[in-house]
Formats: sequence, structure tokens, C-alpha cells
Amino acid sequence: IPASSDDNIVLYYFFWEPPAPLVTASWHRRSPIMNSRAFSIVLLLATALHVQHAFVTPQGNGRMPTTTRVSVAQQNPVMDFFSSLQKSPPQKDAVEQRRSLGSQENLMLPRQYGPNPDVTFPQMNHVSCAVLSSTPSIQTLQKAIDQVMKAHPLLTCTVEGDGEPTERIDLFQMVRKGEPNPCTFVSRPDTFNSKDVLSVVDVDGSTREDLDASWQANFKVDLDDGSWCNVESQPLWKVEFHRLRGNSGPCALLFSFNHAISDQSAASKLTDQIVALMAEIDQKGSVRNPPTPQEIPLSLEESVLGRERTFQDVQVEDFSPSTIQYVAGKALEETKGPVILPDGFKQGGGVVGAVSTIMGKAAGGDDEESLSRRSAVEFRSLSKEASAALLEKCRQNGVSVTNALSAALTLTSTDFVDNGNNAKKERNYKVLQSLDMRRFGKALDQGKSVGCHAGSMDLMHGPLEDRAGEKLRSNPSLKRLEEFWSLAKEGKKQTDDFIAAGGPENAVRVFDFAMTISDMNNLVHLTAQSKDSQGRAYSAGFTNAGVYERYLAFERDADKQPETVKVEHGKYKVEDIFYAASNARTGTLYRFSCMTINGEIKFTFHPAYPIVDDETNAKFADALIELLEIIAGTKDVPTTDNVFDLIPKGSLTKAVAALGSLSLLSHASGYISFFQSVLEMKANAAPEEFWPALNFWIFFAVGHPILQPILWISDVLHGSPGPSVGGLVPITFILGNVVAIAAATFSKEIRNAVNVAALFAFLSYVGAGIDGTAGLGDFNLQLDDKYKGQVVKGCPAYDEVRQPSMDNFDINKYQGLWYEQKFHDWTQFKEVYDTTLDIKLTPDGKGWIDDFAVKGPAPDAAPLSWDKSPVANGAHYFLFGRVDPKDPPGILRESGFGVEFPNYIVDVQKDPATGEYKEAIQFQCLERGGVRVFEGINFMSRNPEMTPAEMEAMHARAEKAGMFPYGASPEQMHSVARKTPGSPDIDNNWQAMWRALGVDKLLELLTESIEDGGR
Repeated sequence: IPASSDDNIVLYYFFWEPPAPLVTASWHRRSPIMNSRAFSIVLLLATALHVQHAFVTPQGNGRMPTTTRVSVAQQNPVMDFFSSLQKSPPQKDAVEQRRSLGSQENLMLPRQYGPNPDVTFPQMNHVSCAVLSSTPSIQTLQKAIDQVMKAHPLLTCTVEGDGEPTERIDLFQMVRKGEPNPCTFVSRPDTFNSKDVLSVVDVDGSTREDLDASWQANFKVDLDDGSWCNVESQPLWKVEFHRLRGNSGPCALLFSFNHAISDQSAASKLTDQIVALMAEIDQKGSVRNPPTPQEIPLSLEESVLGRERTFQDVQVEDFSPSTIQYVAGKALEETKGPVILPDGFKQGGGVVGAVSTIMGKAAGGDDEESLSRRSAVEFRSLSKEASAALLEKCRQNGVSVTNALSAALTLTSTDFVDNGNNAKKERNYKVLQSLDMRRFGKALDQGKSVGCHAGSMDLMHGPLEDRAGEKLRSNPSLKRLEEFWSLAKEGKKQTDDFIAAGGPENAVRVFDFAMTISDMNNLVHLTAQSKDSQGRAYSAGFTNAGVYERYLAFERDADKQPETVKVEHGKYKVEDIFYAASNARTGTLYRFSCMTINGEIKFTFHPAYPIVDDETNAKFADALIELLEIIAGTKDVPTTDNVFDLIPKGSLTKAVAALGSLSLLSHASGYISFFQSVLEMKANAAPEEFWPALNFWIFFAVGHPILQPILWISDVLHGSPGPSVGGLVPITFILGNVVAIAAATFSKEIRNAVNVAALFAFLSYVGAGIDGTAGLGDFNLQLDDKYKGQVVKGCPAYDEVRQPSMDNFDINKYQGLWYEQKFHDWTQFKEVYDTTLDIKLTPDGKGWIDDFAVKGPAPDAAPLSWDKSPVANGAHYFLFGRVDPKDPPGILRESGFGVEFPNYIVDVQKDPATGEYKEAIQFQCLERGGVRVFEGINFMSRNPEMTPAEMEAMHARAEKAGMFPYGASPEQMHSVARKTPGSPDIDNNWQAMWRALGVDKLLELLTESIEDGGR
């Protein structure tokens, strides 16, 4: 398993679906990825963070079978006699064979960890069951097994060597140097025979249901319990012969392997060879065409990388830029935050968890229940009709069955990951998909003997909304079916890209490196113990072992050319094959293994319990099968094509984005100037001055565009025709909202388009303020903006704008009520009207309070709804400042939002009769780092209204003061609308509602509290 940079072992099986693409499959247990001694810690960290998931299983963790398991040797003395007759002398060329285990095999064996002798890593189990139509005699089965054991060395091997390094050279005892006594396969002729691996289970029953109950019970036990295997003294496999009462009818051969010596292609070919030999023995009385003796197959690493090209042989010589790119790509996968546990489980880990792991500690602490995890197992079949239809649909869509299975698994995972909480989230999914490693690199292994050559890769899908599979199953509309095939095509693309980029070779090379220099098995063990990950590294995973009948059979001596595996030999027909590798301690969240035989796809669903309980696993299995039937078109479900589904995926959003981009580009020059000014300000101002000033600008820049849709919706509301509910809201407005909300709720396309439109509208509105096209009076946002084509930098000094009318200025006379006539000020809103300022000094004369009263919105701004507003009769806001004795008379210091700036009183006009101030011009200016952030200009009068001549004269005085470049010219100022003096308060149904809700009291209370706080 090396195969991908993720630590998962995978058995590969492949078949051809003419003319569909190659379909592959694999057992999963992936290898970790790492980076070299200089890289060792980095690699260990990458491994702990991205891979570390093997099919490790606890010892003694299975439930005992309900039927009796009887060793052949224990049945009776006669059997011992027959067994002795079957022992053939070794062939002349039979010799002892030895080979050191490869990295993948060391992971699955697994190689133990010397520094922690109290912990024994359990073996990784691979279980495969073949149900036959007829029951052979025990003698026939024994003879057939004896023959295959002579031919395939790994069926008679044991393991010598402890695999301990010469030394561990890092602080955490994880980095290895040297290996003087490697774990080694040793196969000696005539050491073991059938009686060492075969046991008989006599089923107490006579029906197929009884048979299935028997083998399925033991399948579940052997999947998680490898305690039957002592790799130093016993064969690394066994087979149970389940037979019904009377020894007639169907039977089952239940194979259990140490995963280091088998994958499902090997198990299927072994099944075929045993059945073929039984048929020959039945027909001819003996074996005339024995299996061709084989050598111990090459390791996965040698097959893919070449003989003597493993890391131990060449170190990093074969590492290339593509290898580094592969490792970086694996690391980047985690940035997408794929889900690995269902809701309700703590999902942690990350960098902190990886560091804990390489320090020899389980991330999040040890999970005391990790050793009690077991496989939740369910068996299902996709009918012959549905399997054939699914294959045809795959061909029509240009994908393989494997691609369709990956899409179905991912979508079904979305139905269960919320753990029944209806979380309505969108999540990313990381799916472990098998590959046939025999096809890649040097491709030296030809699959002629029993061995394990498995690899895999990762698919990244998402974000996908929760319950996406359920929505497809309940209403397989054209759009949802299209989304399914898009997901399958994306899986195909990722697979093709992975292969084209040399992913399989790099995955093997990196894993081999990691396994050679580090104790990967201990990292896997720590991950299995982790409370944070519960041993999970993937959202889901699957193995598709392909089509049984399309494998090339193991060779036999008399074969003139390779033959394919057959489902029928003599009276024996292979009716079913189900298989799995344990996913209990480490692996994926959701999991299945499948293969096609007799035209039906056979599924074993085997996630880890209690992360996925038995009931949930059964529902998951049913849901996935139903989804495949719907996709294949063999299950009819009422379909309603939502009108929103007619919108091509992404089209509306792309169109809105295109229009929004054009709008935004029209303000590009303004944005460029703005950001240049911000950078200048940041370079020249201290941080404690820069950030408050920028935040001040942002607050009001955001406030204006937010107000616009509120006013628009309000006018739509009150302009809607038809009768009103309670005299307040027209019923057509309510119905329109229901339609709009439904569109956004049920159409992701519309929802996304609305969000994109809102974003571009916001940015374009702010851009219009920055480049001065949104109204110079109330929304001129540019920093150091232009006047008559010239940039005006910074703020003027008071003496530069102060007029002679300010001689002998008396601040006490300045107190009282002022009516604002015009303003140039982006902290105000043009949508309000009847604005007044009531200025008061504090009793000590050192501070001042400005009671800023407004009504809104103005009739011109919202002609249909202005009188329905909660502030139609006014609201008060308070500004505060101080009088600095160091300032000349006429300067008030104004503060708010973390900034303080001067408020210049530039000009006052006196009443000739009383000497009281009757008109005033104010000018506020905020400068930071030589950049003008804000300017505010107010034309004020003691009278509610001014004549055109009076207003013209005020502009003339402002021009004389040099204030036109800062916004005091007529075109740069906004005129404040005024309510007719003496007009009564507005009273209607809406105002009655606001009073009933206490809004008027709340505003009064707010006004009093703010005013008191200012004092």
C-alpha cells in the first residue's frame, strides 16, 4: 500500500468494461508520506497529519462464531490417514525461498515496535468468502488446497526477523537507521499442508439462509480478530469450509489472510484455482494438470520502482520535483478540512495533533475504547439488471463503474455525516479510492502468484450540502442526475491527472522512504488510539475488485495460453463472493468493498463501530444500493423537475459576476488611488493613529450601501398593491417575499447569484463613493480627493480658513439650536431631513455636546414609505467634544470612533439688532500621515429656511475662506430638506404600531442615557 501519500493499504483488482474505461479496485491501507533525515521530522509530521491510516485490527476482539469450527485433524483417525496419503513428496526443483518484506508488507504484517514491547500491533486482516453451488468432499478440498500450497510460496511461508533497526536516532524514538535483521518471508517446501490451514464448520441447518448465517458470523469475527495467526510458526492464512447438514447443496469457503500476503485479486484467483482443481479431482480422480510452481512474488515497491530501486537501495536518488510536488499536494488536501467524523464527535488534530503523534503520544489523548472498536458489517447485492444498466449509463457518460461508485459513496456519506441532526452544512469529502498498482511504473509483477500489490489515491469532493444523496433519491430530477455524473466525471479527472503526473510511482516512492526511515507502524498505532481522530483519516473509502470472470487465472502446467477465471468448474459454480479488510482501528469513516460476479455487484459495508453503529450501517447500505438503482434507471421514483433546476449550473452566478466585474472595473482608477493613499498614510502614521482613522473610514463607507436596500425594500413594501394585513403590510408583498425566499431556499444557483450580486453591488457602491460619482455631498469617500483636476493634500491650518467675522468670537453665543441647511459630509446621510444641531457647553466650559436631531427617510428619498419609518417623527444622536484652552477661539475638538479631529468655526454672521449669531460655517478635517481621511462642512442658520440670496452669500464666504477645494462649492454640497414649520407629527397605522412596541420610549431612553453619559 503505499500508493498515495496517505497511509492506507489497498488491494487492487481491475477489469475491463468494453468500451468503458478501465475499472480498478483495491484494499485500503495507505502509506504515509514523508520528506529525508534532514526531512525526517517534517516527513513524520506530514505523515501524522495526512496519512497514518491502516487497517489495523485488535487482537482477540471478535465475537465467537455460533457454529462449531472443527480442525480436519481432529475429526477422526481416518482423516489423519487420508491426510497422510495426500502428502506428496516435494518436487525436484522445490527449494527454500526467502525475501525480505517490502514496506507495504511490513505495514500490514505489521512490523512491531521495539521501544514499546508491552504493545503488540495486531495484524491487518483480509477476509474473502466464496459461496459454491455444490459441496465437495473434505478429501477433494484437501487435495486441492495441498496443490495450491505447493505452487504459491506465500501460502506456506512464515516470517523470520524482528525488523528492528540498528539504532533510533531521534529524540522521540521514531527515526530508524539500519536494519540488520529484517522481517523476511521464508517458504520451505513441504512444511505445511491443508491440515494446517483447513477447518470444517458443520452448519446446523439445511438452507442457504442457514449457510449464510454461519459464514457471515465467522466473517465478522475473522475480519477483526487476527489472533489465529502466529507469523513465526504458522501459515499466514486459513480457510473455513462451511457445509450444510447432509453435506449436500451449497457450501462456503471462508478465507482469512494476513493482509501482507494477499489482496482480493489474489484471493479471487486462488478461489478459482482451488475450485478448478476440485472439479478435476472429481472428474479424473487425481490432479493431472497441477498449478505451476511460482517464486515468491516481487514486493510492491520492486514491481513499481524496479529491482534494486527501493529507498534502501538508492536513497533519494530517484526523488524528483514531481515527488516534492506530490508531497506538497497531499499536505494541501488538509487545508480543505475534509470531514472525517460524523457530527457529535470531536474532530481535532491538525498540526498540534501531528506534533503529538511524532512525540509518541496519541492526539487528544488515548481513547480507551479504541481496542473495542469492531467492524459493523452488512452484505448487499446490486441485481444483475441494475448492474448491467449502471454499466451502460457509465459508458454513456464516459466514466467507469468505479467513478460512479465513488460519486455514490460520496453522496450517500452526505446523508449520514450530520448524525441525524439536520445540520444543513456544506462540507468537503476526502475519499480513498483503490488503484491497480500492477499497472504502474515498471509493472514487473504479472499477478502469477498469491501476494499483495495494492495502492490507492485520494479524491477530494465538495463542498457538498448535507443530505445531497437523499435529495437525489427522493427526487432524481435532471439537474440532480447531472450533478451525480458531474461528480463521477470529477473523480475520473482526478484519477487521470494523478496517473498522468506519476502519482502512483511517487506514492510508492514516498511511502517506501517513510517506512524505511521511520516507525510508521507506531504512528498508525498512535492514530488508532487518538481521541481526536478515532483512527479516521478519510470521509469515505471503497474498493472495487472488478469483474471476477475477467481475471487471468493462475497458471497450470498444461495450459498452453493464459485462461480467464471461470465462475463454473464441473459441478461447482461460484455463486457469490464477498470480501473486506478490517477498517475498525484505522481507516475511513464510511467504507465498502465490492466486486462483480455472475453479473451482480456484491457489496460488503464495513465501517468502524461504534463510530458508525450497526443500524446506521444498514441504513447506509440500503441508501447506497437504492441510489445506484435510481442512477441505473431500474428503480422508478416520482420526479419533479424544479423550475430552478432549468438554470444551467453556474450560469446565473457567472453572468452576475461578469456584470459585477464590469461595474467594479469602472471604478478601478478610484480604488487604485485610494489604496495608494492608504499605503502612504500607513507609512507615515504611527499604528495607534493609522488604524483608528482607517476604521473610522470603513464604518461609514459600509453604512451607506447597507442603507440603500433597506429603503428600496421599504418602498416596495408600501408600494405593493392589494389589501393590507392589519392595515400594515400588503398581502402581495407577503406573497412576493414567500416566492423570493423559496427561490433562494430551493435554488442554490439563485442563492449564489444573489450573494454574488450583493457583493459586487456593495463594492461598486463604495467604488462610486471613492471616485466621486455617488454624490459629492454625502458620499465623497476618496482620500485627498481632487478639485478641478488637482489633488488637494491634507488639511489646512485654522488660520488659512478663518474669516475676520471670527474676531472676538464668543463661544457662549454659539450655543443653542441650529438648523443645518447644507452639508458636505460622508458621516451624514442624504436620506434624512429636517436636521438640527443643539449645541451646549458643559458646566465647566471644557466640553461640549451636540444634540444632532434628524428625521428620516426624507420624502424624496423614499416617497412611498417615508412616513412609515420609526424615526419619521425624529431621533436624536449625540456628538461630544472638548474645548482645548490651547486652541484659538473658534476651534472645538470633536471625537468619535476612536479618533479626534478639530471642528473649525470658520465664519459667523451676527444679527445687527441683537448681536447674536444667526449663521455659521463649520469645517471638520481629519488628517493622518499627511493624508486627508475626512472633511465635513456644515452651513447652519438659526432659521429653518434661508433665501437663495442668503445661501449664495454663504457659498461666497466659504469660497473666500478657501474651502471650495475641500467641498464647499454648490455642486459639492447636499441641501437638507425641511419640514414645513408648524406641521403636526406624523400619525398612521405604522406609527401606532411603533408606539405599541415602545419604540418611541426606547428612543427617548436612549437619548437621555447618551446625553447623561456625555455630561
